Amino acid sequence: MSTIVQGSVPSDELALHRTFQSLPELEIQCERVVKSGENAVFPVVWLRGASRTETEDALQADPTVESVNCRSAFEDESLYEMAWGDHVHLLLNILTRGEATILDAIGWRDRWHLRVLFPDREHFARTHSFAEDHGLTFELRSIRELETEPAGRYGLTEGQYEALLLAAERGYFEVSRETTLEELADELDVSHQALSEQLRRGMAALIEDTLFVGDMVNETP
Repeated sequence: MSTIVQGSVPSDELALHRTFQSLPELEIQCERVVKSGENAVFPVVWLRGASRTETEDALQADPTVESVNCRSAFEDESLYEMAWGDHVHLLLNILTRGEATILDAIGWRDRWHLRVLFPDREHFARTHSFAEDHGLTFELRSIRELETEPAGRYGLTEGQYEALLLAAERGYFEVSRETTLEELADELDVSHQALSEQLRRGMAALIEDTLFVGDMVNETP
């Protein structure tokens, strides 16, 4: 059963540690999904919390960065295309061995916070042991098994997605509800209890996945 694992890796074991030391308020969010074995590793990233000049000076002085190119610059954030060195590629391949996929990666305050999809819990256990054997520290935060194939990147099943979408469209989440759970259940042709469970599990998946970044960052000492 597919398993989503959330955890963190110290930046001095992965990438951009010197950059984080130079700019302690800098936040880096990787835009691309990374799969084991690919040559490109996080080629496009959003950077927030420092000026463009400060950011580029820090990146150019960072030994884990081979090249960096600003693609777009805005008042509060910038989008960069970045190439990391072979050492980073090796560590990420260690972390994602066993057909794993990194879904989200956020760098802040000397840590990388990751959300990784594994084919099953056994694959994660083997990868975790392999990473420890090679000196890569992965601090586990949570493990969640997907009961069925997710409908999208937020880990929702098709039923959860349809239930949440219909509930939102019909005004179920408004302060003065415009529909009832019974009416939604009739429209979806499911029982009241089944719909209630779908909504609860769907909202739990959304909260876990969409609030992962802020929650993990805020918990960092």
